[in-house]
Amino acid sequence: MATNNWRISSLSGVLLACYFIPTWTIIAWRIVTSPVHWFYDRPNVSLAFYVSDYLELAATGTVRAAWLLALGRLTVAAFFAIFLVLVFRPKIRKSGGSNEALSIALGIGSVISFAMMLMASKVGETEAMRLHATELLMMLGAVVVLALELPARQPASESTAELALQEPELINHG
Repeated sequence: MATNNWRISSLSGVLLACYFIPTWTIIAWRIVTSPVHWFYDRPNVSLAFYVSDYLELAATGTVRAAWLLALGRLTVAAFFAIFLVLVFRPKIRKSGGSNEALSIALGIGSVISFAMMLMASKVGETEAMRLHATELLMMLGAVVVLALELPARQPASESTAELALQEPELINHG
């Protein structure tokens, strides 16, 4: 039994999940426990300043924006967790069945990071902009690998066995 059935997209997805699940879960949990205090922490400060400066929301609107950000981050972490569960099942990993959860996590996460990066550049937060740009580039790199990776090929022994089983059917019906 060969153990080289790990695809590059699966491996990069596992590495990204190892970063995003704990990081974004901790950030989201901090927002949930104390929305006003942790909303002005470096990973969230761009949205906090943008909401207060440009949207001019009241305190309740700012708290709701913080909770919405926490929900988005938890959603991404949840899809990465689902991906991890699926990718460690060999049959699902070989067929590429875990790619959907990874694609959803990368899609939502990229949108969040891109929006936060734009907001950070708008409010002049260079450190936050660097953080979000780095996270966005990590996710976009995985998206490119996922999109350009060729479909999994069946081993030659399995495909010839399937042809041998199908051939007598063709002879009997033909």
